[in-house]
Amino acid sequence: MTAATPSSADIGTVAPLVHWSAEQARLAADQPAAALPVITAADVVAIIADHDLWDMWQIAYADGRTAMIDGRSWWFFLATPRFADPDDRHDAARIRLTSYGADGWRDHGDAFSQDLAPGSREWSGSAVLEADDRTLTMYFTASGRRGSPRSFEQRLFETRGRFVDGRVGDWSVPVESIAADGTMYLRADQPDAVDGRIKGFRDPGYFRDPADGAEYLLFSGSAGWIDDIHDGVVGVARRAGPNDAWALAPPLVDAISVNSELERPHIVLHAGHYYLFWSTQGKRFVDGIGAPTGLYGMVAPGMNGPWRPLNGSGLVAGNPPEEPYQAYCWWVTGELDVISFVDFWGLKGVAPADAATRRAHFGGTAAPWFRLALQDDRATLVMDR
Repeated sequence: MTAATPSSADIGTVAPLVHWSAEQARLAADQPAAALPVITAADVVAIIADHDLWDMWQIAYADGRTAMIDGRSWWFFLATPRFADPDDRHDAARIRLTSYGADGWRDHGDAFSQDLAPGSREWSGSAVLEADDRTLTMYFTASGRRGSPRSFEQRLFETRGRFVDGRVGDWSVPVESIAADGTMYLRADQPDAVDGRIKGFRDPGYFRDPADGAEYLLFSGSAGWIDDIHDGVVGVARRAGPNDAWALAPPLVDAISVNSELERPHIVLHAGHYYLFWSTQGKRFVDGIGAPTGLYGMVAPGMNGPWRPLNGSGLVAGNPPEEPYQAYCWWVTGELDVISFVDFWGLKGVAPADAATRRAHFGGTAAPWFRLALQDDRATLVMDR
C-alpha cells in the first residue's frame, strides 16, 4: 500500500499520485513481445571517434514535433572522451550537438562553453525550439558545482540561446528552473552514492498541454515523504504560461517499494491520449520483481489522469533475456520513433564485473531505431522504421 498523496497548494490540473504497483511491474517479467532484437557488432557504429555518447534528446517544438532543419533532425547527447572505464563518463559529461539525416550522424560540437553551466558536469534534459527556428531553450541537469569537489547534487536549470547554421550558442546565463522542496521531493545533494544508488532530482523533460496551454517540466525524482530505498517518482513542475514561475506539484507516478529510479520521463500526445514514458534498469526494482531494463509508460486522457500502465505492466520495450544490459535510456519522439544508446552489449547475459570488460563491451553510441504503435493502453514495437 502506498503512502498518502502529499498535499500541494494550487496544483492546477496535475493528477493525484498514481502508484506503479509491484503486481503491475511483475507482469513485465513475462512479456516476450516487448523484447528488442539482440544488438550485434554491425549495430555499434561510433558517432564521434574516440568519444562515448549516451542519453539523448532531440530539438523539438513546444507541441512535441521533432524539428527538421536542412533535412535533418537535431539531437543532443551526453558525451565524453573514451575513458579506460566507461563508468567514469558520468563524472565528466558534457552536452554535445549532433544531427541525423540520410547520410547518418554528424557531429556539431559541444553545446555549451566550459564555463557556462553551473555544475561540474552536465546531465540530461530537453530542448524546445521556437517558431522562428532559431530561438532555443535548453532545460538540463547541473550535477555537482563548478569548481567544487565532486558530488551527486542535482539541480534543474534552463538557458535560452540561438540555433543557427548547425551550431548553438549565445546562451543566456542559466537560471535554476525549480528546486526540490525536501517534502514532496528529496533534495538530491549526496556527496557520494550509497550502495551504488543516488537520489534524484534530474532530467527535466518539457511538455506543453494543448488543453490549456500550461507548461510542465517532468523529472526523475525521489519521494520526500517516506524513507524507502525504492522511492522513485516521476516528478512534475507546472507553470500557467512562459512568463510565470515554475511551481512544484505532486508526482504523477510513484514506484515506492517497487523501483528507485524512473529516469528521463517525457510525455507524447497521440490520438487524443497522453503517453508518459520513462526508462529504468532491472537492478533498480525491488528483489523478486524480475522486470527487465527497458522503456516503460502509462497513458491517460489528460494531465489530470487517471494514468494506467501500458500493456498492463508498464513495459513498452525491454532488453532481451540473452542481452539484458545491451541498451538504455529510450526516448520517444512526437512521431513515435524511439532511440536509445548501446550500453553493454555482447555479454551473453553476464554482467560486466571489471573496467576492462566494461570498456570492451560498452557501445557508447546510438542503438538501432524502432517505432511504436500505440492504441489506447497498448503499445507494440514496429522494427522496420
